[in-house]
Amino acid sequence: MRRTKLVCTIGPASENEEILTKIIEAGMNASRHNFSHGDHEEHKGRMVKVREISKKLGKEVAILLDTKGPEIRTGKFEPSKVELTAGTEFTIYAGAEDVIGDTTKCSVTYAGLAKDVKAGDTILIDDGLVGLEVVSVEGNAVKCVVRNTGLVGTHKGVNVPGVSIKLPAMTDKDRADLIFGCEMGVNMVAASFIRKAEDVKAIREVLVANGGADIQIFSKIENQEGVDNIDAIIEASDGIMVARGDLGVEIPMEDVPSVQKMIIEKCNNAGKPVITATQMLDSMMRNPRPTRAEVSDVTNAILDGTDAIMLSGESANGSWPVEAVETMVKIATKSEEMLSYELASSKAKKHIPAVPGVMSRAACNAAHELKSAAIVSLTQSGATAKRISQCRPDAPIVTVTPNERVAKKVALCFGVYPVVAENATMENAVEIAKNAGFVKANDTAVVVAGVPANEGNTNIVKVEVVK
Repeated sequence: MRRTKLVCTIGPASENEEILTKIIEAGMNASRHNFSHGDHEEHKGRMVKVREISKKLGKEVAILLDTKGPEIRTGKFEPSKVELTAGTEFTIYAGAEDVIGDTTKCSVTYAGLAKDVKAGDTILIDDGLVGLEVVSVEGNAVKCVVRNTGLVGTHKGVNVPGVSIKLPAMTDKDRADLIFGCEMGVNMVAASFIRKAEDVKAIREVLVANGGADIQIFSKIENQEGVDNIDAIIEASDGIMVARGDLGVEIPMEDVPSVQKMIIEKCNNAGKPVITATQMLDSMMRNPRPTRAEVSDVTNAILDGTDAIMLSGESANGSWPVEAVETMVKIATKSEEMLSYELASSKAKKHIPAVPGVMSRAACNAAHELKSAAIVSLTQSGATAKRISQCRPDAPIVTVTPNERVAKKVALCFGVYPVVAENATMENAVEIAKNAGFVKANDTAVVVAGVPANEGNTNIVKVEVVK
């Protein structure tokens, strides 16, 4: 059974009931809703569909709201696209909405840009397709020279690598979207452009104030400042997303693989789930088969230790959304054959607190030596399942909980498969796992629980042969 989790972005290519059903059946564990696009009504319709279909199919699919976050974009151009020529002068007017862009100038949405940059800094437009070098700053005018010939246009993204931008961590739109997410009961928030732990705390305050205290925050690491503050961000967050799109523009592209590995390792050590995202199967936007390099990329993320892999445009706008999901599942299932339980368990031994760690490792060691079909974990909060997941056992971790919110909470933890069941006990936990299709008669199962059944009170490991 596949243990790596799969996040799929829902968009025009995947929002109809037939395609959405196929994607959920193929193995989607969380649906991502990108609030950089669309309005609340549009997202509400998609979230409701995901819930209805997953319930009908008996699948636990989490809902993830991805914020737009603070960003800089170009203003209006006439015509909407123009070509800039290498070596020519180009002026950016910070916050000047009345400036219409052409081959010599444009405006950007961030009024503070002129205060943040200096001569010699680099400004990149449209995911780095066009590069500018700052020559001088006069008032709100940032005078640049064009480094390479390319097209720029209306509302294109602007990045300033290596510069600490003073944009607010949370925009008014983000706040409104987070409140909407609380009203919709989303399970997770992917918080864009997180630069420091205080950014995470500000988002959590909004969630708590609006009834979303149990919504998990996955901080997206997308620039050098976020990388520099990664330890504090991990501590403040429930999980991390390695958002390689903007990250690969904000830091040297050759640094992205090593940064990805570093972040994944730190998350593994901290017992926090980590999602690897962006361009994983990008060619499947257009083609029914991925490139060999993309297959290797997905595999290496799994070997690095990622809990989840993500599809963006491939499932939201691509021509082959179902095939992209099926391809991810095939790659993940095959890649997991190369994972070493002994190595992962020895690493976890150094980082999981003493008593919880001993119980988690005991369960995983027993399952490994007995080649158990499953580890069955009874949980009130999801904490036990997360600790067991940190050991990366061979067997799936069937997490039995009476709380549907807790089931969704562990949906992106490596190897964890939640089952919602009322009145679950040590005596009937394996039967519940059997009825859910995770074990069969004569299989060996390892049961992990706490007596009394209070949060965090994991103190029993039991081996049971399925009847």
